[in-house]
Order: sequence, then structure tokens, then C-alpha cells
Amino acid sequence: MRKIRNLVVGTALAGSLAAGLAAPGTAAQAATGDASTTAGVTATAQAQRLGGSFGPIYSGFGRGEDRGHRSYVKGFWGVKGGRDYVDFDLFDRDRDRQYSWADFYYHDDEGWHFYKRYKTFGHYHTRLFFNDSDIDGFRFRVGEGSTSDYDWSGWKNYGF
Repeated sequence: MRKIRNLVVGTALAGSLAAGLAAPGTAAQAATGDASTTAGVTATAQAQRLGGSFGPIYSGFGRGEDRGHRSYVKGFWGVKGGRDYVDFDLFDRDRDRQYSWADFYYHDDEGWHFYKRYKTFGHYHTRLFFNDSDIDGFRFRVGEGSTSDYDWSGWKNYGF
């Protein structure tokens, strides 16, 4: 029993000495680690700036429609050739001869700005490019109806 206790105490003592000797190296590694963490955060911010996907964003529904009959938008956003872009598709799934609508706004230092309203009976695809580097986000809402006055979704915001 005494040998086991001495072995455990000796191992603990050796472990503390090893940790104490390794501490200065660990501090140097921590400083390097902080620099790599900062670089990692910068790389993550740049990766987020490179883009991603969004949607589907479904229209609101009324008059007994279910999700299978709702209009929607989905797409990608990112940076290409130094310019921000949004590439999206607007779909009308029920083919009931009511338009599918999508409102597109962008955001800059002065707030939200209306860009364009899109509509289709079936499928619409577009890619929007923005030269202004001050644009930091965009948002959509999707609706369905014979006029643009009903069945709107809520706003969905995304950032560059």
C-alpha cells in the first residue's frame, strides 16, 4: 500500500514539475495562438463576406392554401469580381394564374432602400450586382395574389 501511495505522490510531483517547466513554452504558444485566433476571426469574417445561400422564403397563405401552394424565393449571395451580388429564383408553385411577388431592398449607411419588385406566373431568375461597397445587407419578402396587396411573408434580412 505504501509503495502505491509513494508512486501516486511521485507521479503527481513529476507532473507538476513538468507542467511548471512547460509553462514558459505555453505562454509563448498562447501569444502565437492569440495571433492565429485573430487571423482565424479575420478569415471567418472574410469567408462570411464571400457569401452563402438563403431561403426558401415562403409567401403568406390564405384562402385554404397549404405550404405546397405557396410562392417562394431562394438563392445565393456573395462577392464576385470585387462586387457584391445576389442571385435568386422566384417560384410560383400552384400555377393558379395569380402572380408570385418578391420585393427586394438593400441596406447601406443611410438605411433601407427599395430596389425592385419582381413578379412571375411560374419561375423568374436574376442576378443583381452592386458596385457600391457600402451595401451591407439585403432583405426579401414574398407574396402571392392577382394584385400585390395580400399574402405577404415577413421580411427576411441577410448581410454581406
